[in-house]
Amino acid sequence: MTTRDVLRESGRAGALTDVAGLRVGHAGRTGDGWLTGTTVVLAPEGGAVAAVDVRGGGPGTRETDALDPRNLVQRVEAVVLTGGSAYGLDAAGGVMAWLEERGRGVRVGPDPAHVVPVVPAACVFDLGRGGAFGARPDAEMGRAAVVDAAARESGHAVAEGSVGAGTGAVVGQVKGGVGTASTVLGSGVTVAALVVANAAGSGVDPRTGVLYGQFFEDEDGDGAGDGGAGRAGGLADPPSAEVHAAALRRLAEVAERNVRPPLNTTLAVVATDAALTKAQAQKLAGTSHDGMARAVRPVHLLNDGDTVFALSTGARPLDAANPLALNEVLAAGADMVTRAIVRALLAAESVETPGGTFPAYAELYKK
Repeated sequence: MTTRDVLRESGRAGALTDVAGLRVGHAGRTGDGWLTGTTVVLAPEGGAVAAVDVRGGGPGTRETDALDPRNLVQRVEAVVLTGGSAYGLDAAGGVMAWLEERGRGVRVGPDPAHVVPVVPAACVFDLGRGGAFGARPDAEMGRAAVVDAAARESGHAVAEGSVGAGTGAVVGQVKGGVGTASTVLGSGVTVAALVVANAAGSGVDPRTGVLYGQFFEDEDGDGAGDGGAGRAGGLADPPSAEVHAAALRRLAEVAERNVRPPLNTTLAVVATDAALTKAQAQKLAGTSHDGMARAVRPVHLLNDGDTVFALSTGARPLDAANPLALNEVLAAGADMVTRAIVRALLAAESVETPGGTFPAYAELYKK
């Protein structure tokens, strides 16, 4: 029985959606020059407290200033993660339109329909990976992703790998994608993460072939490094010298054929049902970047746009008598980002297009 099976039996998906009320939808397109997509995290009715921390030197974002704790907006209705670089941020417009039709957003007039949905967004660079530079997400794809999210039941399983905003993702020279993970703390608080792993840096230790994030695996059976996915897939143990050498040769061949260097960005949404203020949520977004730094090396470069959003649904109050009660949430957020990046790399599938050849880690290092 895999860790995912155990989680399902316990009523958990091992995903961002274990934070009750959050739903995730994907939309993407491949073939005919396309290799890109959009992922939407849909908050429950009334929104979620939100914050953001941007560490990369080349971010592509929308509405992130609204999340500053000093500013007016307290809650957001959705977060959009998208391919297409800055062009792909148009996907957020489709999500806004869908929310407006349902009267969800900041009330700005006497009519209940007078709302402005706050939909922060961030993009990854995948332009041209399918072969056509102009193939990129738009408002229609954003709408498709939010409709997909809205159709899901609370607590649903989340597709991982080469889906949604991870459709065209690449980490170093290895295919990237979407990954997600969750944990329940001793206090009963749930902390979870969803990532789009798409980095200029590598997720693989060149000396051993082991994913960097797997060095932080825990021993509790609920998995920290990979949620048990590495063990279930037979990939957690260091590969043999022969397998690792063959993988390096394959990657060298790919590097010679691929025209464009791997470009940015790793994105994450870290969520909890703990009741956080905007300032506390911003602290969670910041410390969660530590999980990214454990799983990708180097990270936060000038040509990365590494960004972490934090969401709080507020269902569980923190212990008011303990001023350090937030610490375990902060630590878990970083752990879940590491785990989710490993899951993204394990779930990704190899792809070859006119824009390049992107082998998956599972193919390179399978037993």
